[in-house]
Amino acid sequence: MLRTMWTPPARCAAIAAAVRPLRPSPARAVLTPPPMSSDPSGPAFSPLYQQIKLLITRSLQEGEWKPGEAIPAETDLAARYRVSQGTVRKAIDELATENLVVRRQGKGTFVATHAEEQIQYRFLRLAPDDAKPRGMARHFIDCKRMRPPAPVARALELKGTEGAILVRRTLLQDDIPVVLDEIWLPAGPFKGLTAERLRDYVGPMYEMFEAQFGVRMIRAEEKIRAVAADAATAEVLAVAEGTPLLSVERLSYTYGDKPVELRRGLYRTDRHYYRNALN
Repeated sequence: MLRTMWTPPARCAAIAAAVRPLRPSPARAVLTPPPMSSDPSGPAFSPLYQQIKLLITRSLQEGEWKPGEAIPAETDLAARYRVSQGTVRKAIDELATENLVVRRQGKGTFVATHAEEQIQYRFLRLAPDDAKPRGMARHFIDCKRMRPPAPVARALELKGTEGAILVRRTLLQDDIPVVLDEIWLPAGPFKGLTAERLRDYVGPMYEMFEAQFGVRMIRAEEKIRAVAADAATAEVLAVAEGTPLLSVERLSYTYGDKPVELRRGLYRTDRHYYRNALN
């Protein structure tokens, strides 16, 4: 049976006192923690380790520890928040499961970054039939700011006249086009993004978003269906019109569950397959 822990009022006060005032930025979502309660039966109650997880996540969001940097040791965090080391460890375990931090044996815990190989391919699920994982070459077709269609604006939670950036590109393997991507981004957080910057950056696109725009993709939701290639898509992917393709629509979120990317990809599967690990 799952048990909840009662948090003494004094300890709640110590945790609340550890929170510094937020410095909101238009490019980042603001994570607001739920009110802490000393009454386990109250609607605002959450286990102590969840409260610590929330405080650590807030520090990650504010940039106290940058991607790739080590966070303080569990003992230091326990002293900072006036809780046990076990409570901190449980909070960090959940953050590691959610790919927000990475544990390294004998070195400590680090803020996850899209620059790491195991993170780079977290969102790219297409694998070659020969079972030899390798990167794909990129070809950017265009990158332009425009008023998004209503469904895109709703998905990205854009308001009023907020604009969006449309990026179109192909991914190639062995000089063969495999993926046609249509990527929508909110214009505000990605001010200054151009096709030239995309072409010149060496590394994954998500790594660029993280390093140059301070936007980190935390999680994503996908919708997958089979479609037939229309004439325009068939020409770009070098297939016959009507060829079966895999349509993958992905909505990616940053801290605070703020949607920051809507990606619609059309995948060739004649030499590739979509892979996923189920835990």
